[in-house]
Amino acid sequence: MNREVWIWAEQRQGRLLPVCFELLGKGHELCQDLEGKLAAVLLGSAVAGLCPELMDYGCEKVYLAEDPRLSLYQADLYTDALSQLIDERRPEIVLWGATTTGTELSARVAARLKIGLTAHCIDLYIEDREGEPRLVQVVPGWSGNLAVKTISRTIPQMATVKPNLMARASQRKVEGDIIPIAVDIEEKDLRAETIETVEEEPEALPLEQAEIVVSGGWGLNAVGGFAPVEEIAAILGGAVAGTRPAFDRGWIPESRIIGISGKIVSPKLFISLGASGATQYTTGFARSQVILAVDQNPDAPIFEIADIGIVGDLQTILPLLIKELKGEA
Repeated sequence: MNREVWIWAEQRQGRLLPVCFELLGKGHELCQDLEGKLAAVLLGSAVAGLCPELMDYGCEKVYLAEDPRLSLYQADLYTDALSQLIDERRPEIVLWGATTTGTELSARVAARLKIGLTAHCIDLYIEDREGEPRLVQVVPGWSGNLAVKTISRTIPQMATVKPNLMARASQRKVEGDIIPIAVDIEEKDLRAETIETVEEEPEALPLEQAEIVVSGGWGLNAVGGFAPVEEIAAILGGAVAGTRPAFDRGWIPESRIIGISGKIVSPKLFISLGASGATQYTTGFARSQVILAVDQNPDAPIFEIADIGIVGDLQTILPLLIKELKGEA
């Protein structure tokens, strides 16, 4: 059996996405338990120069497919190439970043090969099952209140991981092998063609780069909305964020959602206001250096991960907190 662990080395404009290095870190950890080899799959145009960078982070093999027509992501061609490669080589595990492209491509490949795929995993580890090492894939379940363990019955075992969730790989340079992969491209294979990609305008303070994030949940209804969150963020020079219910309420844009279905952040200080703390939400900021939580329910799950917890009614607590932060207490 091929004990290789593969990562999808997604690149854009000749640069590896940060999630690749997170997947390499987790892939190395899994390889140690499997006694396997870490490999990457890299598709694009004139991207061979990225192979040494992957090897600098422990990648022992790079399966490389280059063609000018692969310079932009082409769903049909990428699916064909990866499905054929995976079917031929049969790696033990394939990990994908849950980016826009990675989410679509992994689902296409899984459907093509009729194999399992677990999406938005918050943890991955190897566990012995009936004498065979299997990949345990942990995802939030029951509206985010539980962590559910999943084991695939098919090989390879495939999973997607949200960017910024896993620890970045440490540099450990290896002398890896580059394995060229032939891509047979015909125009008839292009049912739809990507002709251009447009990058969104960068936010003034991206959530992932903010040192302080102030996030609000459904409990802000008690104080009439998101104004206290925005005021606290302004005082501290932080970024505003929120839960998916806060987005549904119209208080924040979708780009500001924290959690598995939104952004994963790890600021120096994360302040959570009026959110009970379902796993779906807390996974989004669990790696923050300091977590301050305010909620009226003393049994709220948020207090299990908070470094500082304040139990009380938001109508009472928030004005006092704002006054203290302004130095008016």
